[in-house]
Amino acid sequence: MARSAPTEPPPDRPPDDDERGEKYLTLIEHLQELRYRLTVSAIAVAVGLAVSFYFSGSVIDFLRQPAEDKSDKFKLIFTSPFENFTAYFKVSLVCGLGLAMPVIVYQALRFVSPGLRPGERRWLYFTAGGAAALFAAGVAFAYYIALPPALDFLLNFHSDLAEPNIRISSYIDFVTRLLFWTGVAFETPIVVMFLARFRVVSAGQLLRWWRYAIVLAFIIAAIVTPTPDPVTCTLVAAPIIGLYFVGVVLAWLVRPVRPA
Repeated sequence: MARSAPTEPPPDRPPDDDERGEKYLTLIEHLQELRYRLTVSAIAVAVGLAVSFYFSGSVIDFLRQPAEDKSDKFKLIFTSPFENFTAYFKVSLVCGLGLAMPVIVYQALRFVSPGLRPGERRWLYFTAGGAAALFAAGVAFAYYIALPPALDFLLNFHSDLAEPNIRISSYIDFVTRLLFWTGVAFETPIVVMFLARFRVVSAGQLLRWWRYAIVLAFIIAAIVTPTPDPVTCTLVAAPIIGLYFVGVVLAWLVRPVRPA
């Protein structure tokens, strides 16, 4: 009896996981994976919130220091029974998000990792660490470089008219917004690098869009900074522009190479 020839797989069958190093998930598996990643991120935020709440008093003293250095009359007050607690909780939440940022970024990248090749997955660890470092650099820049001149302008503008007795909730809201969103803006190179790696944009396109990038950097700086003066806005916009061009270099380095 003649032996039948082995059946060939259909040509449109996706390759196995071990052929390309990719993993194919069903819709249910994707939803389960998303739930797991969100749960881990939420736990990280909760742990960061608990740790931060214990140190909130020291953090608020640290945030008050630039204002106290700029005005001898500066004083924080509260006008409602829950205002002190709200300020403490907001500081704890922002600090908790900052502490959990590496975990959040890592979980987001792990969620998309099944569609990546093994070589691309190794970037996850470096990217999560880079995102944390850039966020910390942005917060430090906002605190030490952008915040002092902003407070100097706001607290000493016609100070003979009124003394700066500021509600603690207003002051904490204004400082944490500046620090947090400047930290987020410093993630620009990571975002640009990933957009280039997945062929959404190319390094050449990013370089041609440099004029739009400068305008966008000043728009972001105007939104983030609490003062209308151009000096503070420029202080925030300048590093964002520099980081954009760092992102262009990274986009060129990680560009997909077509097989010969």
